[in-house]
Amino acid sequence: MPAPIRLRELIRTIRTARTQAEEREMIQKECAAIRSSFREEDNTYRCRNVAKLLYMHMLGYPAHFGQLECLKLIASQKFTDKRIGYLGAMLLLDERQDVHLLMTNCIKNDLNHSTQYVQGLALCTLGCMGSSEMCRDLAGEVEKLLKTSNSYLRKKAALCAVHVIRKVPELMEMFLPATKNLLNEKNHGVLHTSVVLLTEMCERSPDMLAHFRKNEKLVPQLVRILKNLIMSGYSPEHDVSGISDPFLQVRILRLLRILGRNDDDSSEAMNDILAQVATNTETSKNVGNAILYETVLTIMDIKSESGLRVLAINILGRFLLNNDKNIRYVALTSLLKTVQTDHNAVQRHRSTIVDCLKDLDVSIKRRAMELSFALVNGNNIRGMMKELLYFLDSCEPEFKADCASGIFLAAEKYAPSKRWHIDTIMRVLTTAGSYVRDDAVPNLIQLITNSVEMHAYTVQRLYKAILGDYSQQPLVQVAAWCIGEYGDLLVSGQCEEEEPIQVTEDEVLDILESVLISNMSTSVTRGYALTAIMKLSTRFTCTVNRIKKVVSIYGSSIDVELQQRAVEYNALFKKYDHMRSALLERMPVMEKVTTNGPTEIVQTNGETEPAPLETKPPPSGPQPTSQANDLLDLLGGNDITPVIPTAPTSKPASAGGELLDLLGDINLTAAPAAAPAPASVPPISQPPFLLDGLSSQPLFNDIATGIPSIIAYSKNGLKIEFTFERSNTNPSVTVITIQASNSTELDMTDFVFQAAVPKTFQLQLLSPSSSIVPAFNTGTITQVIKVLNPQKQQLRMRIKLTYNHKGSAMQDLAEVNNFPPQSWQ
Repeated sequence: MPAPIRLRELIRTIRTARTQAEEREMIQKECAAIRSSFREEDNTYRCRNVAKLLYMHMLGYPAHFGQLECLKLIASQKFTDKRIGYLGAMLLLDERQDVHLLMTNCIKNDLNHSTQYVQGLALCTLGCMGSSEMCRDLAGEVEKLLKTSNSYLRKKAALCAVHVIRKVPELMEMFLPATKNLLNEKNHGVLHTSVVLLTEMCERSPDMLAHFRKNEKLVPQLVRILKNLIMSGYSPEHDVSGISDPFLQVRILRLLRILGRNDDDSSEAMNDILAQVATNTETSKNVGNAILYETVLTIMDIKSESGLRVLAINILGRFLLNNDKNIRYVALTSLLKTVQTDHNAVQRHRSTIVDCLKDLDVSIKRRAMELSFALVNGNNIRGMMKELLYFLDSCEPEFKADCASGIFLAAEKYAPSKRWHIDTIMRVLTTAGSYVRDDAVPNLIQLITNSVEMHAYTVQRLYKAILGDYSQQPLVQVAAWCIGEYGDLLVSGQCEEEEPIQVTEDEVLDILESVLISNMSTSVTRGYALTAIMKLSTRFTCTVNRIKKVVSIYGSSIDVELQQRAVEYNALFKKYDHMRSALLERMPVMEKVTTNGPTEIVQTNGETEPAPLETKPPPSGPQPTSQANDLLDLLGGNDITPVIPTAPTSKPASAGGELLDLLGDINLTAAPAAAPAPASVPPISQPPFLLDGLSSQPLFNDIATGIPSIIAYSKNGLKIEFTFERSNTNPSVTVITIQASNSTELDMTDFVFQAAVPKTFQLQLLSPSSSIVPAFNTGTITQVIKVLNPQKQQLRMRIKLTYNHKGSAMQDLAEVNNFPPQSWQ
């Protein structure tokens, strides 16, 4: 058989291939020749064939069929064969294959070989791919070589010991005696590998860490070695860019970091040397920067002195001025980790950090943005927000969402005034409105609602912000909501913070109608605009007919959400006009409640309280009536809990259509969010459309059908009269309309009517038409009560009345038991 080609010839031939297919053909042809040679047990060229096979393996072609040939080379007595055999074993074998166990005995023999280079090959192979079984079997030989006087073998044995400890941590104590004299070695290779071994032992075992701190006095030895490296003169063997053995310095600094962490004595012993390294290391080369960076990490991780920590942060500040992007990125990342513990020291480099926002590298920009937000406090909020708003205006789209959220949080926490807070958030919405997160709109609405003195200023600013530009949808949504709430302030020109603008009611409606028909408006934005127009029907006086016309037009919209709102608003104009002003009154001041988890509002007979959401699945069938709340207990005894009547909630206007859902038949199993139905209520059969606006059948029987009215209360000039209606769609529902009148000479203010019924009933209070009962019977307050009586039992009710009259607070309880039979049978 002819002699196989040499490795150099194979490489030259493969490199001449013009295509991947041609290269693959060459490789397959050579692999076939190598297989034939292996089958013939050709010992002469086995080394050459395995070398070629390793080259093919490096190119990504399969070479597993050469594994056993590697073992044969390892067993050879020739050094050249052993060298290729061990190299092949490291590349082609690993501990997942049982074949590697066959070489354990060969490695053991070579570890005891008389030639140091053969011993070195065995140590390298064991340290590279030795399994836990091999490490257990050969740890004793490694430990012997670790104590030898040959520095060539000691450095390789130290690295092999690291691999053994990683595979079998319980063998760590075996190497402890051998580590005592390792740091006294003058050879830098042995020192380097010894520090790696000690680092591994300290990281893996707290007991070893304590032993090296107390018994071995490791810190003084490391300090001595590091000091010698800094003070030593030029050594061509170890010099890298003018610095003596930077690799060893970095390893020592990492080990010092582990030893000094949470230990006062060790930290004290290394403070001086760390200060020397930080001040004497040359920074003109990247090598010096690497050592300084490790020094900074060590200083920040141990219990170092405050002056030393300031020195470390100043080094990072100098890194920010470096032309190398990697060094700037590393500095920003390190400062971000230390800003919480050394805030004032980092603040000194604020201007440099802000300048990094203008960097062209996106990674540096992101780190600079995160660090800038971490530096914001009450003293620098105005300047930092100015820079961050400028960054928001010019940054890439992927930064805008995070930057906007950061500005919102910082402004909420450190805002110097409410006007500044509102202006800042409006600037964000104007600049990056389309990128803000979903919670930005309700949060700004809440802020505006709570800033009572800023209502006129805010609505005027928002009105001017959306004139002719509807591209920023969150801004348009907030503007629509504010115009709907405070449109009367906009028209009256009551703004004191800046020069008021002259706006007519028709101009305001023109803007909102433009939002409704704009192609840029989303369905949610249109909902805001329609609800705002509806609210203006109680705030404007000259354009109510125009508002009715706009609302009626959208009753046939193809957008179902918009259509439902419009139909319900039409019903409010026609059937419930007496309640329109109460339903559309201004939002009360909202309280921001922070909870540990999501909550829902559970309302029973008008009482509202947050309750944690349960993760249990809803029951498949109707809940028994016995589980309903015992509502009479709410008003029983002396401990009387006031019942909160249903009022417009603090939910943004996007849910405005749900406000009127209560005006139709009661749906006690799936009440809308604006006024949820009482908990644990059995389901009621009813049409799916709550207002029943598309049905020609009237919702309730006429009052003249024979249900007489009753006087429920008459005392101290206050008279409460009940009138009754029965639902056509659900006979179990009785609708009671109360009318409160006042025959005294003074108004009764802050009037609140509350009611409770036995637990076999369910009761729901709607909003009253007013809170003032006019004197001399010149007007009345009306309020609607819905009572569900599925068992057709005699109706009983306890009522509670609270109001202010003649400067004093009045409160009274009464029982109502004289309901006519027609109202409940």
